[in-house]
Amino acid sequence: MELWSAFAIGFFGSFHCIGMCGAIAFALPQNSTKWKFLAGRILYNLGRVMTYTLFGVFFGFVGQAVSLAGLQEKLSIILGVLILAAVLIPHKYTQNFLSIGIFAPLVQPLKKNIGRLFGNGSMLSLLSIGILNGLLPCGFVYLGIAGSMTTESVSSAALYMALFGLGTLPTMLIASLATNLISMNVRNTIRKFLPVGMATLAVLFILRGMSLGIPYISPKLSSTPVPQGECHP
Repeated sequence: MELWSAFAIGFFGSFHCIGMCGAIAFALPQNSTKWKFLAGRILYNLGRVMTYTLFGVFFGFVGQAVSLAGLQEKLSIILGVLILAAVLIPHKYTQNFLSIGIFAPLVQPLKKNIGRLFGNGSMLSLLSIGILNGLLPCGFVYLGIAGSMTTESVSSAALYMALFGLGTLPTMLIASLATNLISMNVRNTIRKFLPVGMATLAVLFILRGMSLGIPYISPKLSSTPVPQGECHP
């Protein structure tokens, strides 16, 4: 998957993320000076980017294993179909599956630890809040992870997720600095276009998996398993 798509997913998805984890960004501990206030917000957002990058490393290894098994093309098509299904299936049928409720056993301890860190306004605490925030369930993070798994290497997957995180940074940073700067109308307008973007990405996943030999869109994927027990001089 082309790296530019990671930044695009992060940027447009961040308008949705304001509604999901914006409460944490809005309620970050205050600092004594405006420079510490700005630095703390930057550290919080960089913490999220760090977590997303680690996701990229982990799922990059998963993607490599899939590639070595000769299943990368099928994986890309399956991911594309799943994303397209998520767009086309009415929200009332998917909201229970995608709700935080199913992740409650994992989410509650995270929220407790984040709550403890809120009592400390240190720079390290703000960075830690961002790191833990990045672990909270988010559909657009899953979308980024899906893209990272179709990259060519672990380092590319890590870079993909880092770019995804950086894509979320402008909106989330503005939201944490000035809560009223991004109005609800702006968020709702952009959210209306999110299904179009997701559908486009799904089609790109499917085309990529088809290996049609189209540069940038559907390049030939070298997903043939590596022969075992053969040695060539």
